[in-house]
Amino acid sequence: MKNLFLFLVLFALSLIAQAQNNSKVKDSTKTEKLDEVLVKAVRVDADSPITHTNVSKEELAKRNLGQDIPILLNFLPSVVTTSDAGAGIGYTGIRIRGISGASTNVTINGIQYNDAESLGTFWVNLQDFSSSVENLQVQRGVGSSTNGAGAFGASVNILTDAVARESNAETSHSFGSFNTRRHNVKFSTGLLNDKVEIAGRLSQIKSDGYIDRATSDLKSYFLQGSYVNEGTLIKAVVFGGHEITYQSWYGFNPVDVAAVGANPNIDENRRFNISGIQLDDEGNFEGFYENQVDNYKQDHYQLHWNQRWDNNWSTNLGLNYTYGRGFFEEYVDNYYYSNVFFADDASFDFLGKEPITVNGETVDSQDYIRRRWLDNDFYVVNASVNYKNDRINSITGVSYSSYKGDHFGELIWEQYAGDNNFGDRYYDGNGQKNDFNAFSKITYRANDKLSLYGDVQIRAISYQTSGINSDLDLFEIDKNFNFFNPKLGFNYNLDSKSDLYLSYARANREPSRGDFENNADVKPESLNDFEMGWRYRNKNIGINANAYYMAYNEQLVATGALDNSGSQIRDNTGESYRLGLEVEATVVLNKVTLQPNVTLSSNKNRETFFKRDGVLQNLGKTDIAFSPNVVAANAITLNAAPNFNVSLLSKYVGEQFMSNIEAEGSKLDSYFTNDINLVYEIKPKGIFKSIILTGLINNIFAEEYISNGFFFTFDDDFSNPGTVTTIEGAGFYPQATTNFLVGATFKF
Repeated sequence: MKNLFLFLVLFALSLIAQAQNNSKVKDSTKTEKLDEVLVKAVRVDADSPITHTNVSKEELAKRNLGQDIPILLNFLPSVVTTSDAGAGIGYTGIRIRGISGASTNVTINGIQYNDAESLGTFWVNLQDFSSSVENLQVQRGVGSSTNGAGAFGASVNILTDAVARESNAETSHSFGSFNTRRHNVKFSTGLLNDKVEIAGRLSQIKSDGYIDRATSDLKSYFLQGSYVNEGTLIKAVVFGGHEITYQSWYGFNPVDVAAVGANPNIDENRRFNISGIQLDDEGNFEGFYENQVDNYKQDHYQLHWNQRWDNNWSTNLGLNYTYGRGFFEEYVDNYYYSNVFFADDASFDFLGKEPITVNGETVDSQDYIRRRWLDNDFYVVNASVNYKNDRINSITGVSYSSYKGDHFGELIWEQYAGDNNFGDRYYDGNGQKNDFNAFSKITYRANDKLSLYGDVQIRAISYQTSGINSDLDLFEIDKNFNFFNPKLGFNYNLDSKSDLYLSYARANREPSRGDFENNADVKPESLNDFEMGWRYRNKNIGINANAYYMAYNEQLVATGALDNSGSQIRDNTGESYRLGLEVEATVVLNKVTLQPNVTLSSNKNRETFFKRDGVLQNLGKTDIAFSPNVVAANAITLNAAPNFNVSLLSKYVGEQFMSNIEAEGSKLDSYFTNDINLVYEIKPKGIFKSIILTGLINNIFAEEYISNGFFFTFDDDFSNPGTVTTIEGAGFYPQATTNFLVGATFKF
């Protein structure tokens, strides 16, 4: 890793020298414009026929008090967010149009961020990252071609801090419910000699979480060095962090809670966390294991070279290396796993051990502590070239990434250790994935009213695994996928204030590692996405209305059940669709601004089969899991006084099923929450340029709501031999009732 970083530094220096000697561009291009080139290849313009929403640094800052990025995006159209710890810090998730994080593409400065194997985005590893975001764009639907795992219904692309021309520094501190606190410091040298800037951030966030013991201890850093010379921008960006979170990803399962002697009434005991529970041989409660944590570090090294050669041509080169390593530690309680969880993890047979005799009795299971490790390296090379004139704007790009991840488990304590030593591995395997992506997209302005958009992409993926997985099964996958993803559309200006657009996009996406572990015959999924929209804007009103029809084949959707690491199990569902209407608006009325949005949708599996009580049933058309038909939000902001804003933020999410069989026990009730956000800026004449005071009261009416959960079934053929009875069960992730965060930012 050190050698690679040295290479990046030397490479940057060589590019700087070349740029100084060879630069021929003599225009007045602003630094901010050059920064935007980092994400130009994966973003769309305001008049593109792609449904999207832009979020600025200023908008993020209003509620940036330590909560994760998904929570800050909660009030965007079609967005549903959730938090395992219940308060928006730690493990958080986001669904857009009902589409999970495993099907949402995320890029940072154009570099793919999704985990190559799980395909998901672990926002817990981007601790306080919103403090280093210049802006971001959320594309709904397939969107434009992007780098990394294909956008299968949504994408989020993030641009980090732009180069600052003037030197500055700031420090932010926030405190709140559940012993939450966030501290950070930021600085920028500004442009030294009008050419070089160095900027950075250090952050720490701690929280006890709403859920019992769902603590978070998050540390992060961000450092960038930039060189600017007329048409040249070279950026070296290094960021990363270390997260230690107490596990809360198994939710609240009333049956399991009752089985360990706790109160199974979720309304009375909604903060209960079963993770780490310790029971004696009779099932009596003894306590909780204090180190039942997820402990992971991740470091990113990016190098970007943006060059504007003349008024028509510009290029971008991006390099990335990501190093991730860490584990989650787990106390495997013999009684809990055998009699409550109904798993064989505590058995000697599972661990490959022979039964032993203790005090004259045969022992074939035990308590033990394990660490399940992931140690991975991820390399990326992205390159793109942009040509534009008065009529044509084209971008052609290529991307290649290589991932290697080692998966292994260690036993660090055993009730009956025998000959084992600390750190003995009880499973060991690896995964390797290579991803090549090439795309070309063009916008052609036929006249003052009509512009045409075309976009083609090819992806070639190879994925191999070997060794033993965490279930102690031989896990060998050798798959190759080749995808062709065309897109086309047009935008038509009705007049100076409004335009219409129509687009079609094709997407294909490979299964994840977890999909293969749960079903070796899993198929890749494909999507045809049709979007039609109308945009209107004048001085005081902006309206975006969009209708979409997303037709899937073999869509991989959550079954409702969890795997042994708390992740949703997905499966192919044949043919399915999502049909919806999204409307968002901004209305400025003197000192009041309204920002409502609503999504009305129908999300269906066309035909669902389920075996109940041993009989295969055709359930016909059913709702897709975790896809509410109504999602709405509104922000009412009052400019109460100079430099003082008060906002009422409202969110409604309709009822949804956690299964694809519409089981009543899998239904999550609708919920309606309201937050109050206050921002007051003071501009003293002393040492500080500005002091910004921020307050956030979440869920002011104390709504006891649940935004996520899991559902499972199993066939009982042992209670009554000869008879099969299908048993259903569900678990839930309760979210915090009324809670608050307050903070102050001091700018120098």
